[in-house]
Amino acid sequence: MKPILVTGANGQLGHELARIPCPAGYAVVALDRAALDLTDPAAIAAMIASRDWAAVINGAAYTAVDKAESDVVAAWAINAQAPAAFAQACVAANIPLVQVSTDYVFAGDKDGAWEVDDPVAPLGVYGASKLGGELAVRTSGVRHAIVRTAWVVSAHGNNFVKTMLRVAATRETLSVVDDQVGSPTSAADLASTLLAIAIRLAEDAEAPTGTFHFSNAGAVSWAGFAREIFAQSGARGGATAQVVPIPSSDYPTPAKRPSNSLLSHSAIHAAYGIEPRPWQAALSDILDELIGHKA
Repeated sequence: MKPILVTGANGQLGHELARIPCPAGYAVVALDRAALDLTDPAAIAAMIASRDWAAVINGAAYTAVDKAESDVVAAWAINAQAPAAFAQACVAANIPLVQVSTDYVFAGDKDGAWEVDDPVAPLGVYGASKLGGELAVRTSGVRHAIVRTAWVVSAHGNNFVKTMLRVAATRETLSVVDDQVGSPTSAADLASTLLAIAIRLAEDAEAPTGTFHFSNAGAVSWAGFAREIFAQSGARGGATAQVVPIPSSDYPTPAKRPSNSLLSHSAIHAAYGIEPRPWQAALSDILDELIGHKA
């Protein structure tokens, strides 16, 4: 059995990676921060050296976007320095690294979906720290795939879907930002993609490397996403609410968000043949788990 090391076991992505079926001959070993201190490069090196890993999927991240603006050292330690340590250790062990990144590396001011080679210009500490992690991996010499994603949701942890359902349980009307556009991403779909890429890299020395984008297909605003959540929730007998669209200026936050988080799938399709399904179908699976199937 060839083990694949996964970080961020308690997060949305790590949770999904730990529970999806592995192809024969492989097993996911998902570690949380209690098992592996991501701020300790020596601990990371020792963990990589401790077993004959097939690959590493670094899904752990400092994702508190607003808090990162005042917690710069911690954000950079997890999002930039840890990937650098993983890359160095993976080079020494001669194994591939799959690094998860974010749409926040872009300024969000483009019309249309972001391509993998578009200019990066993060708007805040979170995006800058994740870009630092990308650069560390990209320049280390490790065989790698950097996979940027956006708007990750699931039935586990804290995310937009669960927040909308929780708030709608006590409020009939919700104000939701309508001038930020993106593609919601199922953590389960992302997990399947990352695992497939990791195994391909482990088995094929000629497998495509570089930077790729993955999200579910289709574009929507946060307000439009909320409306679909409530439509599908209501069809299952779950919480519903009226959505009032508002501009971002009516909901100020410490960190500025990209106005356009749409990610092009052309690179991942060309390299790995991956064609993401529509976000509405992915949302349906999440609500099936949270609420139950439609009546």
